[in-house]
Amino acid sequence: MHINRYTDTLSANQARVLPLVWGVLLLVTLVGIPYLEGLFRWLEPDARQVIYHRADFYTLLGRHVLVVGIAALCTIIVGVLAGIAVTRRRGRDFLPLVGQLASLGQTFPPVAVLALAVPTLGFGTLPIIVALILYGLLPIVRNTLAGLQGVDADIKQSARAMGMTSWQVLRSVELPLAAPVILAGIRTSVTINIATAALGATVGASNLGDPIIAGIVNGNMAYVVQGALLIALLALTVDSIFDFYQKKLYSRLSAS
Repeated sequence: MHINRYTDTLSANQARVLPLVWGVLLLVTLVGIPYLEGLFRWLEPDARQVIYHRADFYTLLGRHVLVVGIAALCTIIVGVLAGIAVTRRRGRDFLPLVGQLASLGQTFPPVAVLALAVPTLGFGTLPIIVALILYGLLPIVRNTLAGLQGVDADIKQSARAMGMTSWQVLRSVELPLAAPVILAGIRTSVTINIATAALGATVGASNLGDPIIAGIVNGNMAYVVQGALLIALLALTVDSIFDFYQKKLYSRLSAS
């Protein structure tokens, strides 16, 4: 029992510290890249320029976070509401349809979605937001369904026996119990889309994908590494933050 408590405490401390560690590494890399010309020169000794200078890395990071954040907000609202709707009595007939539509978003590669969206929406940020919403919907819908359907029927029946309305059962019983599973889906969706958002640079949506695309076009591996490193550190930072809150939710449920 003491060993289990020690393990849980250690795991909780790691979950608390990791977001800080990855966040600090992200900031250090962001600040340090312009001063590492010697290191990147080793990657591309014949290149005229090895540090990406067309846009400031701070600006690119901010744009990247903004695009992913807007897409995540839209995806969470649509995915969670759709999951709730089809687990209610009136919406159960639409459950297979919602599951198929959510899956359809991931059957199309993001590049194909961008190619189809650009003629209608034009170049810029909007096509990549649409692509991220479609690509990130499946994990949220699937986990919302799994979380809500996994709530014990006896618990819901007891809540109704206490006089709770259907809305009160959903808000006070089902959603709190399903929250860790739903958060796991949101975590997967957002983390995947942090990497996928780099494709926005191909349609004029400036973000951390800019140095990667520029590096591929110009055959400059140093540019590619700079963009990829910052995206990876951003993804690890965000993923560790979600991990921290997931563990917090599970510990609250265990304690209650």
